[in-house]
Amino acid sequence: MTARELDAAGVTAPALRAAYTACRDLNARHGRTYFLAARLLPVERRCAVHALYGFARWADDIVDGLDRRETPTERDRLLGLLEKDLATGLRGGGADHPVVRAVADTAGRYDIDPGLFTDFLASMRADLTVTDYPTYQDLYRYMHGSAAVIGLQMLPVLGTVTGRAEAEPYAAALGVAFQLTNFLRDVGEDLDRGRVYLPGDLLAAHGVDRPLLEWSRRTGRDDARIRAALVAAAGLARGVYRDAEPGIAMLEPRVRPCIGTAFVLYGGILDAIARDGYAVLHRRSAVPLRRRAAVAAAGLARVLAARVPAAVRGGLPSGPPHHRPAGPDGRRAAR
Repeated sequence: MTARELDAAGVTAPALRAAYTACRDLNARHGRTYFLAARLLPVERRCAVHALYGFARWADDIVDGLDRRETPTERDRLLGLLEKDLATGLRGGGADHPVVRAVADTAGRYDIDPGLFTDFLASMRADLTVTDYPTYQDLYRYMHGSAAVIGLQMLPVLGTVTGRAEAEPYAAALGVAFQLTNFLRDVGEDLDRGRVYLPGDLLAAHGVDRPLLEWSRRTGRDDARIRAALVAAAGLARGVYRDAEPGIAMLEPRVRPCIGTAFVLYGGILDAIARDGYAVLHRRSAVPLRRRAAVAAAGLARVLAARVPAAVRGGLPSGPPHHRPAGPDGRRAAR
């Protein structure tokens, strides 16, 4: 975490500054798309976004096994300890883990509903025992806790020009759209962990089941039925993106470039999957670095435009650029 971000957020206690820095490091290592977009947020809000991402990442790592030798029982125990530590932190006590200290501080600063963390951890715990979802409705109930609540946690940090309640369905939908994209991109890796996150009814509609997915993963061979199911899954995700998009205009102008950048970059993963022939069982698709840089540059241009003072936008006389009043700094980012 840069000192500038911490100072702008008013984080002064050394232990808390270290906790936020740990969250930023997690984001930088594991959330390339989110981290890139996060750099477009107003500087004073970056700490909070890193804390929310860091907590989600830490819980996810526990579920997937920080050490591959851990049994599901041990992972459940670790998740319980995390849950207890978070409850202590949210009550204002001294949480043990740095990531928990940071996210509890963020929740207090932005009045984030503690119930959102409860729902998130419930979905994380489901990953210890649930290996597939028979219908999209079953999957959606899981995604409420694992993805929609992330959008809802972010909303108070980002700020809105509408009432928060009006923007919440769109924020939740965007979280779901991002996760559906992850599910499609990571089909092969999730299968190796014994999980299938594509809804069973969608797969069955194209004649696909788990044994066929496992056969394709094991042999490296493609199957037209699998490809058709993956195309349908991508179409499902794109539909959720369309549902979520109107919510971007409901955000504060300074944060829209950040969320817009994440929106484009994550949608670009679906494009990359299509270009790769939906071969997600055999390799991971990614947005090319040049494309990520171009999208980030466009987002930065929108940030700079949002900083231009109202008088300048209205065409009133102003001095040369270096004499114009400085606008607020900007940026954003998460799982």
